[in-house]
Amino acid sequence: MKIMVEDNKPITTETSEKSIVVEMKNLKKSFGEKKVLVDISLKIYKGENLVILGKSGTGKSVLIKCIVGLLEWDEGDLVLFGQNVSNLKRNELSEIRKKIGFLFQSGALYDSMTVRENLEFPLRRQKVKIVNEEINLRVKEALENVGLSDAIDQMTSELSGGMRKRLGLARTLILKPEIMLYDEPTTGLDPITSREISELIIQVQKKYETTSIIITHDIECAKLTGNRIIVLKEGVCYAEGSFEEMQNSTDKWVRSFFEY
Repeated sequence: MKIMVEDNKPITTETSEKSIVVEMKNLKKSFGEKKVLVDISLKIYKGENLVILGKSGTGKSVLIKCIVGLLEWDEGDLVLFGQNVSNLKRNELSEIRKKIGFLFQSGALYDSMTVRENLEFPLRRQKVKIVNEEINLRVKEALENVGLSDAIDQMTSELSGGMRKRLGLARTLILKPEIMLYDEPTTGLDPITSREISELIIQVQKKYETTSIIITHDIECAKLTGNRIIVLKEGVCYAEGSFEEMQNSTDKWVRSFFEY
């Protein structure tokens, strides 16, 4: 495939077997009698932005919480960076999960801290100690990446919704993850700010060569950020393709997601 380098365009990548970063094989997850992930088999490739769509309750957020380790699945295999997670020891699993960044809907920020302190927090929690000079450099770089340099000493509680999303992303990126998981990154934002966040996701993909999974109900976000789109229905991957392919699908139900 052609790699796109224009501003505000997602990079397309070669999807070969060698470049698989995440693979799910017949993944299943239930909560009591309610089956959420019925049978998910999916490959995610290095450097791509994968958007996952679906109605509320179809398992989108459950799926990425399994990847990051917030939930355990019931059956099936999850392979991260070529290693079957089920076969790993606790310390091996911890090392793999250090490579995964999760941007929560809320940003998971500490309102009682300044912007600077929110970014320093994950760095100071690492087992390998980082000197203050390195921390300062990484905080500065993270804020420059998301356009928040001027807000470094503001209290988090004073930030707008869009600024909080940017700070949440900066705090996730400061640990330099290889996989980024975005859970509804534009929820609650106005159209202009939503577009800015979508464009920021693309910039992150380009600069850090991240592999990203983007859970969203925002079709404009899906269009801007996604190299590939998956639609979940009743706990399975019901349809897959580019935005244009999905928009022009012969399946009326799939096409209904893209009529906006």
